[in-house]
Amino acid sequence: MSTQQDLSTLSAAERIKQLKKVQGNARTGGKGSVRRKKKVQRKAQGNDEKKIQSALKGLGLNPIPGIDQVDLIKDDGSVLIFKNPRLQAAPNANTYIITGTPETKTLRDLFPDFPVNAAADEEIPDLVGGDVNFEQVATGDAQ
Repeated sequence: MSTQQDLSTLSAAERIKQLKKVQGNARTGGKGSVRRKKKVQRKAQGNDEKKIQSALKGLGLNPIPGIDQVDLIKDDGSVLIFKNPRLQAAPNANTYIITGTPETKTLRDLFPDFPVNAAADEEIPDLVGGDVNFEQVATGDAQ
């Protein structure tokens, strides 16, 4: 029934049936079309880092050289350790940016003899003296 003559001999109902059959194979999109099985996600390479750096330039950050390690102690007793981080500071905005790959450890791993419970909080010595000016340290003017 591929020729024009064969189609002319069919009734109207058979023609509609034949057209719907052909039309179903020709659909490429729209309502009821088959969806893709897998969503393809393209990764922007390096764009996130560039966007972050351009946003941080507005803060007036100054790089702080000579930092070998940064330890951040969290409330739950875990410690984030950054080895050879890239440290930037804007003391006037009280903003410090640490860039690097952290390693997570617990306080007990770092200091086995250090008291970690809440009752021993009075015994913890002050690790930084009160006469340190962090703005001078960040700008490099400290001794």
